[in-house]
Amino acid sequence: YQAALQFIHSLNRFGSKPGLSRIVELLNLLGNPQNNISCIHVAGTNGKGSVSNMLTSVLASLGYKVGLYTSPHILDFRERIRVVGHSRLQSGVSTLIPKEDVWDFVQKWQDTFDHLDMSFFEITTSMALDWFARQKVDYVVLEIGLGGRLDSTNIVSPVISIITNIGLDHCDLLGETLPEIAFEKAGIIKPRVPVVIGESNPE
Repeated sequence: YQAALQFIHSLNRFGSKPGLSRIVELLNLLGNPQNNISCIHVAGTNGKGSVSNMLTSVLASLGYKVGLYTSPHILDFRERIRVVGHSRLQSGVSTLIPKEDVWDFVQKWQDTFDHLDMSFFEITTSMALDWFARQKVDYVVLEIGLGGRLDSTNIVSPVISIITNIGLDHCDLLGETLPEIAFEKAGIIKPRVPVVIGESNPE
């Protein structure tokens, strides 16, 4: 398990790799698990982690089995990928992805990661979607990593998209003005899918 973590963490040195072609290719090899999941997609400059956790708690309290994908982690890599609840009696129970599943995924697909030149976040997102599909969750609350339009999570067809707010962040990658950044965040909006915008700003 530690060797698997060391390998995927080593890919952080290459930084962010915008674009969806690499993760699309890997997900095709995995059988496109994202197509078997009802996702709630959450973007924004601030508050997206809080919104993701609150939505997960609400759904779990209603008896749903919910996958939660967030970043970064605090103490354990597996905090990023967890399942919460499946009944009213266990609505607060959180299960992290098992170490064995992390190890198995990295071992099985490591050559493909190298071949596709994948990033840490692309691998982690693929791992999460694959595990959530196998866990047969009712919903997945999926927090974006960076931006939205070219973020690795933007390969899902969500049941709802949420943008908490827009601020000046990661200007080197997303743009130097609020409209430019809003364009990137708005990339998670899909045709005929409801979208909730948390904070209104004329720009």
